[in-house]
Amino acid sequence: MKILIVSSYDIGGAAKSCLRLYEGLLAKDVNCSLLLKRQTIHHRNVSLLKPISKKHPFLQSIKQKLHKVLFKFKLVNKIDSSNVVFLKNRPKGLELFSFPKSNYDITKSPLYEEADIINLHWVAGFLDYETFFKYNKKPVVWTLHDMHPFTGGEHYEEQLLGIDTDGNPIKRNKTDIEKRTTAVNKNYIFQALKNVENLTIVAPSKWLANEAKNSDAFSNRPIHWIPYGINPEIFKPRDRDYSRELFGIAKDKKVVLFVADSINNQRKGYGYIKMALEKIESKTVVLCAIGQKSEELTAIKNVIELGPIHDERLMSMVYSLADVFVIPSLMDNLPNTVLESLMCGTPVIGFPTGGIPDMVQHGKNGLLTENISVQSLSNTLNDFLNEKYSFSRNQIRTSAMNAYDQKIQAEAYRVLFEEVLKK
Repeated sequence: MKILIVSSYDIGGAAKSCLRLYEGLLAKDVNCSLLLKRQTIHHRNVSLLKPISKKHPFLQSIKQKLHKVLFKFKLVNKIDSSNVVFLKNRPKGLELFSFPKSNYDITKSPLYEEADIINLHWVAGFLDYETFFKYNKKPVVWTLHDMHPFTGGEHYEEQLLGIDTDGNPIKRNKTDIEKRTTAVNKNYIFQALKNVENLTIVAPSKWLANEAKNSDAFSNRPIHWIPYGINPEIFKPRDRDYSRELFGIAKDKKVVLFVADSINNQRKGYGYIKMALEKIESKTVVLCAIGQKSEELTAIKNVIELGPIHDERLMSMVYSLADVFVIPSLMDNLPNTVLESLMCGTPVIGFPTGGIPDMVQHGKNGLLTENISVQSLSNTLNDFLNEKYSFSRNQIRTSAMNAYDQKIQAEAYRVLFEEVLKK
């Protein structure tokens, strides 16, 4: 049994989850290879795929520009993967939007020829739906990392955008061109998939599994729920005092941890934790922020900016030094950061949205707010800081190992791959 794992990149949250599965399968002696669009880190059995060269690039450029004008005035109803105008005009702060076309043909890779099963992961900008599903003759297991494969372009179909002065979410209103572009994309995807056989879907969270089941693209497909897995030997409780000393954080501080690549991504909910902490009157509480540094963060009182941390062992020390990890995401799948925190024994506070309730058991390994609002987050933080609940780091760690050990995930996939091959 040879498995080809396909991913656009090897960096980013989805890529990290993909690589952890890849490593877990290799550790179980499953014969698998990795096909990437772009490689940043060294991996075993990896191959890159070159794009298909364009014929007559000048004529292609003229054609694309003409298409943009015609689409804008509704004179054509066909999507174009280089619709830069649409992307530039999208509201700021939204998640990524990707078109289902690319100039790559995955079926041309030698690794594809050798494989028995194709395991697609986050393949935006890499998978050309029409070409791949037209020429592919092998069983496909598609691991979803967000909503992109069935939304018509949006990686998260965000219902909220922004926060008002009272700390409540602002409902998002899609523009006509957003609705039209999404509808065209959805139909394109549906047409590419409608005659495809032997396509199995895997969702890491129950929420994403349900969203996929209710979509036009995957409503009649078998959908399996297999949570992410992480290495418990890397993410484990570290000495709290030593970790704080290493990062220069006082032992008497109450450390609230927040992790996000960029605070400008409104889905990550930075505005909520900022306003919630402003309501908490305590000189001992500090916000420890991991991710891109910003002037807005620097201006906050009692904040410690550690910047981006890519070393996983160092990150395990950051989780260990924190009193609590707060994830105020407005919509999310099964965030790696939550799994990592729990594996390190650190409780988590989050909004009751997406896959977060899959992981956070209220009162046992963390707390869920009543709703998505600054007041609700502030109340929940106060409950934690005032020790209304008690948490055992050892129990949090044990529970996480029983659910999210990398070996458990890899074994579940191995069994699924064997079942798919028997069909």
